[in-house]
Amino acid sequence: MLELLTSPEAYLSLVTLTAMEVVLGIDNIIFISILASRLPPEQRDRGRRLGLLGAFASRLLLLTTISWIVGLVQPLFTVGSLAVSGKSIILFCGGLFLIWKATKEIHHKLEDVDDSHEVKKGKVSLKSVLIQIAILDIVFSLDSVITAVGMSQHLEIMIAANVLALGVMIFTSKSISDFVERHPTIKMLALSFLIMIGLVLVADAAGLHIPKGYIYFAMAFSVAVEMLNITSHKKQSKKALSKQKKAKGK
Repeated sequence: MLELLTSPEAYLSLVTLTAMEVVLGIDNIIFISILASRLPPEQRDRGRRLGLLGAFASRLLLLTTISWIVGLVQPLFTVGSLAVSGKSIILFCGGLFLIWKATKEIHHKLEDVDDSHEVKKGKVSLKSVLIQIAILDIVFSLDSVITAVGMSQHLEIMIAANVLALGVMIFTSKSISDFVERHPTIKMLALSFLIMIGLVLVADAAGLHIPKGYIYFAMAFSVAVEMLNITSHKKQSKKALSKQKKAKGK
């Protein structure tokens, strides 16, 4: 432990791993925020925090079973030329669930279903939302932990990076959630990202590896374009309001 505290390489690994955990956790924050937004207003913050703590617990649990995690990448059986492992099964099922859930949420928004009506009917509850979050936490955490194992050989650094990443995500989750909630187009874009991530998980399970750099670049580019659209819309709204005021003044 003393060697880690005095090693520059350990600190560099900690910073790099923390940044990676935050980046990999963005899609998790978006998913948690969208699900939490369907809860009654007084339960949303609690649902969001419990969801993030659940993600943190999932990662720590997986980190303490590294030997089992490494074993997940070993082939269990083959289908034709495709070697099927425990990891690929989890990613495949998780990807399908993510595609189904994101598609359902998009349909929910397009049909303009009243959330409060579903809450009253008992279709949306804190327990049901946390169960859905827990399922995806396992999938997202698995991918994150396997990447972490490849980047660092020290469990202490992995746990410290996850603690720091959790702090960043808890600090920013409400802002991200509020921003997504205020801008319906961003919410639809986020749901589309989740479908894309689900497809990537299914493709990865099928042995078709898609570099995550391409995915994150596409997401960042799409968000940048949407931010320009939001800024342009705000300016147009201000101009229209200014013209209305001038017209009333005359």
